[in-house]
Amino acid sequence: MTITACTLDCPDACSLVAESGVDGLRLRGNPDHPFTRGFVCPKLDVHRRRLGSPHRLRSPRLKVDGVWQDISWDEAMGLCAEKIALYRAEPRSILHVRGSGNRGVVKALSNLFFRRLGVSGLHGSLCDEAGIAACTEDFGCLRTNDISDILNTSALINWGRDLARGSVHMAAMVRALRKKGVPVVTIAPGEDTAKGFTDHFVRVRPGTDRFLAAAVLREVLRRQGIAPEVGVACRDLTGFEELLAGCGPELLEWCGATPADVALLADHYAGATPVATLLGWGLQRYSFGGQNVRFINALAMLSGQVGRSGGGTYYGLSSMANFELPWKRETAYGRTLLMPDLARELRRADPPVRMAWIECINPANQFPEAAEVARALAGLDFVVVADAFMTDTAEVADLILPVALMLEQEDVVGSFLHEYVQLSAKAVEPPAGVRTDYRILSDLGARLFPPVTLPGPEEALRQALGSPTLNVSLEELRSRGYVRSTHGPVAFEGLRFGHADGLYRLPPRLDPPMTTVDGGYPLQLLTLINRRFVHSQIPPEEQTGEPVVTVHPRTLEGLGIAPGAGWLVTELGRLAVQLAADESMHPDCAVYRRGPWGKLGGGVNRIIGFVETDMGGGGAYYEQRCRLERRDQ
Repeated sequence: MTITACTLDCPDACSLVAESGVDGLRLRGNPDHPFTRGFVCPKLDVHRRRLGSPHRLRSPRLKVDGVWQDISWDEAMGLCAEKIALYRAEPRSILHVRGSGNRGVVKALSNLFFRRLGVSGLHGSLCDEAGIAACTEDFGCLRTNDISDILNTSALINWGRDLARGSVHMAAMVRALRKKGVPVVTIAPGEDTAKGFTDHFVRVRPGTDRFLAAAVLREVLRRQGIAPEVGVACRDLTGFEELLAGCGPELLEWCGATPADVALLADHYAGATPVATLLGWGLQRYSFGGQNVRFINALAMLSGQVGRSGGGTYYGLSSMANFELPWKRETAYGRTLLMPDLARELRRADPPVRMAWIECINPANQFPEAAEVARALAGLDFVVVADAFMTDTAEVADLILPVALMLEQEDVVGSFLHEYVQLSAKAVEPPAGVRTDYRILSDLGARLFPPVTLPGPEEALRQALGSPTLNVSLEELRSRGYVRSTHGPVAFEGLRFGHADGLYRLPPRLDPPMTTVDGGYPLQLLTLINRRFVHSQIPPEEQTGEPVVTVHPRTLEGLGIAPGAGWLVTELGRLAVQLAADESMHPDCAVYRRGPWGKLGGGVNRIIGFVETDMGGGGAYYEQRCRLERRDQ
């Protein structure tokens, strides 16, 4: 039996018990862990199957005249060293692309390796950076109350978190709240995310949460004003009050909510008892994603819900925040390109990018305009992909390096939901012919001149645990499996914030909705999370059948289309899908569960254009318009 932890791109970062038996590896939640509490989500079983998948790569592969050939590791490393030596005179001609598909301190050393080379990296985000930038601008740092403090609330307002498909432990907390009579209000475009997790549902138009938050805040301030201690903790409160005073009935017209919805929410926020605010991670995937988050934060702040037990806003934490990583301050990329606009960034880069090293991410599937990204990468002189499977991105590479997966190497991981740091112990041996990311880069660095050296895994872990927010040695962590940080249970007690002046920042503007031009694309395409899989980490053998697009039955009726075979169409192209009807959907939306590969019939991001968010350099995926068409069976 091994105590380990999940390092996938999931907020729960579960503590696991791994056992090997006659039926192979068995994974279950650690019953002794205060957050995991003995249960985990189905995605862990998918990962277990990925470990032994017959499609898993077990040897480096080189593309020769368009044909894949297995080569030795010595040949592969020699070729990588040769190519880096060729481009090293202008290191910015090499691009490092790293995602969050496998998290941890040791795995993050690849950032150090390529920063020491001075290559190009990426900035911005495919997911949460607009919300991170918004929270950092508001609070001065990315902090929340301890997630367990949410159980002390008298009401929970869930602004779009999908509890049916996301964090199973957050879902369990919400069930516990409802069981003891605590009301839960869910605000979202579609009601499917709220089934079984809410007492009241408020439907809003996609991407318009900021208008509802502003309308509720106006009503809260009309009823009770702003407490003196809250007012003095805010910078430029007068300017924000003037901004709100200039708003009116148009707020509800823009967001689609009703006066009754505003009154219901104001009853909670203006009450004497604490109200917790849970922010979804889809709020930021719109053009004004940062504003959405900022106005919800402002509602919680000015209604007196911040800095108190049972209150606060919960967007997220940095999973690396509790580690001491001095190299992040000491090294930097030679330049950075905007992540969600990678195809255009590659075409306009000066000096041009000649080589790319890609790991822990699948750009030819996950990035906006994914087909253009694939073409841009294929046009480079040499592309290395470190992965375990022949993904959409691997197909456009010149060299593929088969890597070890979670549970096949030791690491230490944090969470972007809770305050526990955990040992992800090695539970199984990787297949023959597979190497860890660290071993690959250590070998490669030794072949370069001058060499690029990395701290050993043991040294890196000890250094990371030297953080002022941790009180544990590596030996103790290996024995216990996990430790909680020293952060207190309530963020911003005393209303002292992370900015140099200690004051909270209120949003300076509220932009009206973007003018929507139908142009033959009447529906908004929402590419939402999948219940069973983490992004595109789907075993190829489980990608059978066409992707499903779900819409409201009235929408299909209005289009004269029956459920079944259809086309999902945008200005960038079309995708063969199966159409399904669900009354819980917003009638103006089409919902696609993201993840399936383009080479296997999925790849929806091939037909989603790049739109940048207002903060953080994120991709506003949910601004994409679409239409549905019939397709002969």
